[in-house]
Amino acid sequence: MISHRPFRLLFPFLLALLLALSFGASPAWAQADDATVSVDQQLDQLRKQITTIQKTLDGEADVPDATLSQMKADALAASAEADKVAADIEPQLASVQARLAELGKPAAGTKDAPDVAEQRKQLDHSSSELDSQVKLARLLSVEAAQASEQVTTVRRAQLQARLGERTSSILAGGFWKQLYAEWPQTRMRLQNLGQELVDAARATPLTVWGGIFAAIVLVLVASVWISRRLLMLTSTRVPHGRLRRSLHALAVLVLALATPGLVAELLALGVRWNNGVTDKTDVFLGSLVGVICFAGFTAGLGHALLSPNRASWRLLPLSDALASRMARYPTVFALVMVLVWAAERVSIVINTGLSTAVAVNCIVALVLSMTVAYGLLRAERCWRQVRAAEPDSPVTPLWLRCVVVLLWLALAASLISLLVGYVAFGSFVTKQITWIMVVVCTTYLLTVLVDDVCMLLASRPPPPDSANPVLATPKARDQAAVLLSGLGRALIVLLMLMLLLAPFGEGPAELFQRLGKLQDGLAIGQVAIRPGSVIQALLVLLVGYIGVGFFKRWLQNSYLPTTNLDSGMQTSFLTLFGYVGAITAVALALSSAGIGLERIAWVASALSVGIGFGLQAVVQNFVSGLILLAERPVKVGDWVSLGGVEGDIRRINVRATEIQMGDRSTVIVPNSEFITKTVRNVTHASPLGLVQVKLPLPLGTDAEAARALILGVFVDNHDVLDTPAPGVQLDGIDNGNLLFNATGFASSPRLTSGIRSALLFELLKRLDAAGISIAKPNTMILSGLPAQFEAPAISAAAPVPGASPQPAPMPPLTS
Repeated sequence: MISHRPFRLLFPFLLALLLALSFGASPAWAQADDATVSVDQQLDQLRKQITTIQKTLDGEADVPDATLSQMKADALAASAEADKVAADIEPQLASVQARLAELGKPAAGTKDAPDVAEQRKQLDHSSSELDSQVKLARLLSVEAAQASEQVTTVRRAQLQARLGERTSSILAGGFWKQLYAEWPQTRMRLQNLGQELVDAARATPLTVWGGIFAAIVLVLVASVWISRRLLMLTSTRVPHGRLRRSLHALAVLVLALATPGLVAELLALGVRWNNGVTDKTDVFLGSLVGVICFAGFTAGLGHALLSPNRASWRLLPLSDALASRMARYPTVFALVMVLVWAAERVSIVINTGLSTAVAVNCIVALVLSMTVAYGLLRAERCWRQVRAAEPDSPVTPLWLRCVVVLLWLALAASLISLLVGYVAFGSFVTKQITWIMVVVCTTYLLTVLVDDVCMLLASRPPPPDSANPVLATPKARDQAAVLLSGLGRALIVLLMLMLLLAPFGEGPAELFQRLGKLQDGLAIGQVAIRPGSVIQALLVLLVGYIGVGFFKRWLQNSYLPTTNLDSGMQTSFLTLFGYVGAITAVALALSSAGIGLERIAWVASALSVGIGFGLQAVVQNFVSGLILLAERPVKVGDWVSLGGVEGDIRRINVRATEIQMGDRSTVIVPNSEFITKTVRNVTHASPLGLVQVKLPLPLGTDAEAARALILGVFVDNHDVLDTPAPGVQLDGIDNGNLLFNATGFASSPRLTSGIRSALLFELLKRLDAAGISIAKPNTMILSGLPAQFEAPAISAAAPVPGASPQPAPMPPLTS
């Protein structure tokens, strides 16, 4: 069957759209009259429409449900139209009142100039007229809403009364006698309906029927071709994962809806070609096309969820045996649905008697109940066989068992009600079971599709050169995907609840109308929060953050490298720009939401109270961070020492600064520490590092030769800078030793430790080659204590500035 084949979506859908546009579009001139209708005429028409609805509800005791449904839709449309009229007039009224305010009031005892007086008179008249129109429109909106509520109350009351009605049981002989008595009249009306349809079809030219059948063949052939084409494209182009199965299921669903619906619409078009049917028959044809579309949708939904031919693409966690056993059930269920609803529509069109209508409702409800029961029995039998063949198969969840039990109880209640005479209640229960099954399965398919799309966005990392910092990290992408998935599934579940409430008098139109009332917003003081404004504010905030990210990336990669700023200054500038951009984006978002900056004084007051109690340190660190970024006493890349913490600044945040120690650990220091305490910045004034070596030599050493030797070691080292030039000084004579002090400079304080070590190794080597000994310290060893290692009297002082502190040698024990 067609519904068994996947991916028949695109071409039939486009054909249906083109036919709908060609045959259903009204001329442009037919819609132009609405624009010429004045406001007073619109309000008068709305008043008449609302009055008609109110009189109908008050005058007639039993209004058909179809009429009540139409009255409900008319009342909702009237309320929306009245709100629209009021919204269109209010700007004009505000403009007129503003012009009156500009004119002001004449001073006491004076008269206006003639032209000013005439203008004031016209403006007063316009203001009064517009104000009365706005008030009338608001009043009509309220009356229409009240009429809608009244219709809903009547529908609910009639539904309760109808469900409680009891007719003759179909098991009683009197019921069948009355049905037999009505049969001649029913048969005659059926023949008349059939003859009307045949005559209308014969009135259509054969060429038209030929074109229609050619279009039907084209639709079917195109469905087969597109199904294969889309299957190939989905297998080769869609990334591996769950999204492939969701798209496959969606294609099967939409194609199953479009193909039979389009074929039915083409056949109905042939019957309606010469307008040879009555209005009632035309409505019957339209409803029959709708039933066929719904049946195709149901069949496609079942095949999409079962997917018996592709187990890896199956959405439901079912075994292959169960999916294969239930493969034909969706098609059977759809055919039964078409027959059942077609029989009901025919009984309504031909206006059958009471017994015939009851019999039709009872029979169609029994057929539906047996079809649902057949599906449940077939699935349970197959599931028991699978459990017997595979003992390790998963146990049936408790919630699924409860659902199956509830279904059996509902079917039993429906069957008993139908047999004892409560046909309306039994039929209602059966149809609700069918409706709930279709809605729940559709909701499951859509929620899986939304989740698969969002998870695909999370699993695909952005390109390496992506300029979007918002979704640059995997965690941010995962969070965004989860939030979008949750929001989408919540909206789908909300729509499901709307559809489930439709038979109880609250259909999607009514609930959407209630949700539409939220566009007026929620007033908090003088601030009105509207859903549209909130969505606009979120969009402005998102666009603002993305724009700031793009501009920061441009500054970092294109503009700042061309300036003379060092890397630390560039980082500080980018951080400060990010804070300013974020604050600007938030301010613009608040303005888009209708919350001006002048209206958040109460927020500042509340924050001041919070600051006074517990946020002092947070605000102090935040302000200190701004001062650090503005004055730059320290910057990213500086080597600082603060309270025993010494290392490189890696990042300056809003609240704290990250300092990396020499052992690669990170210390988080509050920003206020840099403002309120003494900070040693090694690289603030100059990035150079001092290498200093103090060398004691015996008194008899040739001082000039020793000076030249030491200076040569410094000059020969490539890491010691030529400018400033290294130097050697004789600091003095102490305990019979000459104290030499050699200094040189390195390009960075971080290199001084390694350079000093290399210089010491080279000095020891050259002094030994020159035969110059190093003076020994004067020590006295106490008896009974272990001998100390005699270290050479070489003092390597810490570099100034910025050298890492060296452990001081243990002083010898002296008497």
